[in-house]
Amino acid sequence: MSETPQPADLIVFGGTGDLSMRKLLPALYHADRDGRLAPETRVIAMSRGGLDDADFRGKVDAEVRGSVPVDDLDTWQRFLGRLHHVTVDIGGEDPAGWARLAGMLGGYEQRDRVFYLASPPMTFGPFCREAHRAGLVTPASRVVLEKPLGRDLASALRINDEVGAIFEERQIYRIDHYLGKETVQNLLVLRFANAFLEPIWNSLWIDHVQITVAETVGTPGRRGYYDHAGALRDMVQNHLLQLLCLVAMEPPSRNDRESIRDEKVKVLQSLRPVTGGEVDRFTVRGQYTAGESGGVRVPGYLDEPDSTAPTEDSHRVETFAAIRAEVKNWRWAGVPFYLRTGKRMSHRCSEIVVQFKDVPHSIFPGSTPNRLVLRLQPSEGIQLNIMAKEPGAGEVALKPVPLSLSFAETFTGRVPEAYERLLMDVLTGNPTLFMRRDEVEAAWRWIDPILDEWDSQGTRPEPYPAGSAGPATAHELVGRSGRVWHEEGQA
Repeated sequence: MSETPQPADLIVFGGTGDLSMRKLLPALYHADRDGRLAPETRVIAMSRGGLDDADFRGKVDAEVRGSVPVDDLDTWQRFLGRLHHVTVDIGGEDPAGWARLAGMLGGYEQRDRVFYLASPPMTFGPFCREAHRAGLVTPASRVVLEKPLGRDLASALRINDEVGAIFEERQIYRIDHYLGKETVQNLLVLRFANAFLEPIWNSLWIDHVQITVAETVGTPGRRGYYDHAGALRDMVQNHLLQLLCLVAMEPPSRNDRESIRDEKVKVLQSLRPVTGGEVDRFTVRGQYTAGESGGVRVPGYLDEPDSTAPTEDSHRVETFAAIRAEVKNWRWAGVPFYLRTGKRMSHRCSEIVVQFKDVPHSIFPGSTPNRLVLRLQPSEGIQLNIMAKEPGAGEVALKPVPLSLSFAETFTGRVPEAYERLLMDVLTGNPTLFMRRDEVEAAWRWIDPILDEWDSQGTRPEPYPAGSAGPATAHELVGRSGRVWHEEGQA
């Protein structure tokens, strides 16, 4: 059972926004229902909404209650009683708003104080400066930064400097919700708590690794954001590289808050740079066009409903990205890591596939290499595909069969959402599953040359129909070496 946090004040900047209403508040309600919040803990939403406490509680009751299983109205009312709202305009001079927040926090300086910035990255520095100027940053304070942390190395350095001028590194929690998923955490247990697996977790036995985050949704109403982000910034720089680190990292000396992060940084520093002409050879970018998704005709990226018309940025932004990466160290020399993410794909799936090499000499026809599949979503679980004999007389016939661990079937209790785990780690002061400054900057150093080359070419991404498996060149990326992408339902 996790450590019970001490009484805390959780101040959510952007507390009435989409992330707060869909993820943060439901996660906090579950934690409250399970008795993992101290009775005195408060949740204070900051926004420009002009709401009082009653208005905010009414908004949460109307918008959040239907998305969480409220089987105990007393517990729900207790949770609503924790909620408060303060109106502050971060974009302008608003000393009265900060004074109102200071009044709410006054007298609680010894209590853990967590500032959760559910807001665009350009607000991180100004928020921290204003909070410091208002006297709200205490030695017991922490700040949580949502991704993306900047849009390149230079902006990430600037944000880290601005936040670091107010908060010490130990107080800064850079969140990537993928690291809170049960399957991701089970990857470390699978590797380092099972003696049979670690000896073959290297280039002698593994042929290649695939990491895929595929989404069936598009970007309706979000083109303004996505035009300036794109799949490489939005997904690869954080989510996919974090998963790569956990697959490729060396065994840490201890399961503590810094040893694991030390090993992840070493992986990022060992990535072979992809620069210049190699960008065309080892990367693919695409943009979805109109097609059929889930039996419904959907528009292309440029025709998605939005409040603004497409710009040149819209034509050049990628909604699909694939990369062939290499980790240049003794363990992984010669093993390609294929990273793939896209919008409007044929199916929704986040998974890590570890493809083992074939047996050195097969005495049975029809043998295929073993494969380990870690499914992050949907239907979280782990599957090891092995060869077995089909029952029957006569010649031996082989068939790949799965040894499966389904979290839903094996563990009958509710599987917590990623944000639930990560919020509890913030409240208990455990930074293990959060990114350190050097980790974020090492990831950008690897991504920046790819972005620069794409920008300098001035070309547009390759089109692919919505509801497909992505651009044709993505299949060529793995096909050059005789490999194929693992797809849903494949043994």
